Amino acid sequence: MTEDKFFEIKKQILIEIKKWDKIIIHRHERPDPDALGSQGGLAELIRASFPETEVFTAGVDNRTLEYFTTMNRPEESDYEEALVIVVDTANPPRIDGKEALAHGNKVIKIDHHPDEDRYGDIQWVDPTASSCSEMIADLWQTFPDELVLSDEGARLLYGGIVGDTNRFLYDATTPKTMRLAAALMEKDFSPTALNNQMNEINPKVAKLIGYVLENLHVSENGVGSILLTEKILGRFGLEDEDTHQVVSLPGNIAGVLSWGIFVQQKDHTFRCRLRSKGPVINGIAKEHDGGGHPLASGANAKDEEEIKEILEKFEKATIDFKKSNLS
Repeated sequence: MTEDKFFEIKKQILIEIKKWDKIIIHRHERPDPDALGSQGGLAELIRASFPETEVFTAGVDNRTLEYFTTMNRPEESDYEEALVIVVDTANPPRIDGKEALAHGNKVIKIDHHPDEDRYGDIQWVDPTASSCSEMIADLWQTFPDELVLSDEGARLLYGGIVGDTNRFLYDATTPKTMRLAAALMEKDFSPTALNNQMNEINPKVAKLIGYVLENLHVSENGVGSILLTEKILGRFGLEDEDTHQVVSLPGNIAGVLSWGIFVQQKDHTFRCRLRSKGPVINGIAKEHDGGGHPLASGANAKDEEEIKEILEKFEKATIDFKKSNLS
């Protein structure tokens, strides 16, 4: 059995959780399944283990993922005597409800993104984990005599793992990921029902998928890109949060090695959803008000000129990747 290098930090987090009568859990803005899964899963874990503890979940609900969980938001006054835990968020600017953190006491960071922006009084950062939901499941399994996980908590954590591994397809999926997923599946919920919910596409999004596949531009080096302007989204009756189901599409096309889905916001800037099947892209994302994993990142572009800059950097990264694989 391999040594758990994070055991002491997990123990410290558990001790800290036990100290507080009130805990507020935050995650990043525009949450995905892992953000909601780890946030809601941790809340369920604490509630089931320590019933006297008051637990809040902070942030704006995601309309397209309400079947996952919705928020139990705190009042500003709740922060005065609360422990704050931030999950799945690499840097403070991305925290949903970050303004409220100033009113809190101790802050714990639990995250699986590269640790490039340290914050909080206690940090548990494991970039080898497939997801933050995996880390919360690992916390539960590390202290089985002290922590109790509800069926709903298991459903949330399982969904978060499925979401961030793209149904266990990504390289970040490890034997540990599968063992923890199996332990979660022992609980009383239906993985099949949840997977069906996550796979379901509404008719409007189905039409957008067709548009993306038909209009995706792919360069000769294998860089894919498409701009989804407000006008285009309006044509399908969709908004930014509806676009998450098209992000992985270009990766299914032979020859595409890296790609960007650029979604126009109401202020006419662009949210940049960046992905790769080899070239490392998180450094590029960081240069454009973003960051993330080596092969899955997000950024922001003020206009189409900045998008052009990002794609030029993608071209170089993709060319360098091809050369390194030939040598």
